[in-house]
Amino acid sequence: MIIIQPLNDLSIYLNHLVKKRLWLQVLIAMFLGLGLGILLNPEIGFVQQETSEKLSSWLNLPGQIFLKLVQMVMIPLIFASIISGLVSNVSDNLKEFGLKLLFYFLLTTTVAISIGISVAYLFKPGSFVQIAGGLQSSSHEAEASSETTQINIPESISNLIPANPLESLVSGEMLSIVIFTIIIGVAITQLEYKIANPIVRIVEAIQKICMIVVGWAMRIVPYAVFGLMAALLATTGMTVFYGLAYYIGVVLFGLLILLLFYALIYILIINKSPFQFFKNIKDAQLLAFSTASSAAVMPLSMKVADEKLGVSSRISDFIIPIGATINMDGTALFQCVTVLFLAQSYGIEIEFVSMLFITATIVAASIGTPAIPGGGVIILASVLQSSGIPVDGLLIIIGIDRILGMFRTAVNVTGDLTATVVFNKWFSPKTK
Repeated sequence: MIIIQPLNDLSIYLNHLVKKRLWLQVLIAMFLGLGLGILLNPEIGFVQQETSEKLSSWLNLPGQIFLKLVQMVMIPLIFASIISGLVSNVSDNLKEFGLKLLFYFLLTTTVAISIGISVAYLFKPGSFVQIAGGLQSSSHEAEASSETTQINIPESISNLIPANPLESLVSGEMLSIVIFTIIIGVAITQLEYKIANPIVRIVEAIQKICMIVVGWAMRIVPYAVFGLMAALLATTGMTVFYGLAYYIGVVLFGLLILLLFYALIYILIINKSPFQFFKNIKDAQLLAFSTASSAAVMPLSMKVADEKLGVSSRISDFIIPIGATINMDGTALFQCVTVLFLAQSYGIEIEFVSMLFITATIVAASIGTPAIPGGGVIILASVLQSSGIPVDGLLIIIGIDRILGMFRTAVNVTGDLTATVVFNKWFSPKTK
């Protein structure tokens, strides 16, 4: 058995930052940024529009540097972490582990979508925002849905396996990269120890290098959060929050129910109170909330799983990179509520069969959603188009997407960490 150095031992910087109460620094920076952003908003009247835009661009700089540093090492870190997890977990449990993980992710995503459908139909957020000129017939919608089903789904499935891995790396097609990495990782496990060992050591070195860079990036997190929040409030119209407050409330209510679902999973499988679990993961949740990027918080999520939750590093190093790519429960719920919200706003009636198709599309779309700020809206456009709902409606969502993105990313990360605890309960005794 090839021994992999646990990922949480690879970065002294993360240890230092967490001990210095990173979560508290982020929280203080967030509220200070909110206050400054409100003062810089032209609608308040303290500064002019041009001045506000210039200041916002400078305030955005630390956040952009942080996100670029993390995105720079995201692909090599995912590649190295998945291979390390596969090599460490191989033996006799890989097939059972992988199938259970896939089923678990599909199950939680389905539950998230069911919650989204329920709250959207119950509270009807679209009835408070009417968009003119978007009426389409149900027959046209069904025809568009049928056509998309025949053309796109088989092609999308075949495209999951990259014909040119280098092209996928350059274009950042995360799902293709994950599948390519899993295939390569499984192939490495079939090699003799003498041949595989140098490859594994190189992978371990890549992990260490990436974590050092992430450690540098983590040093500017409070400043990044302060600037991003200030720039957001300074450039977003204040009236949009009032006009779409009900829609935001419905999404947040659905996300809260999803968090309660995770708590229920924890109670049923771990047989412990979930309050300590949520307390232990607050660092990762706050960083996810402030950056709105599952990828940005991935290294910290691994550390939290290993040190705060007691999860085997061989399990967390495998689940979290994959979860950050394909396990987007919060995003799936958001997409579902938003599709129904826009359909209600346009006055489009969605029949049961069409809703089933939309559900399948959202499951596929959430799996392929980029783990970056705004990734949910990028993929949502394809969901709307395949559902017969005008994509133009996204214009009223973009203004508030950053706010919703922070909440749904925190939920996404919570879902990944819940999965690590569950699978540690099921598999850790077998893999140690």
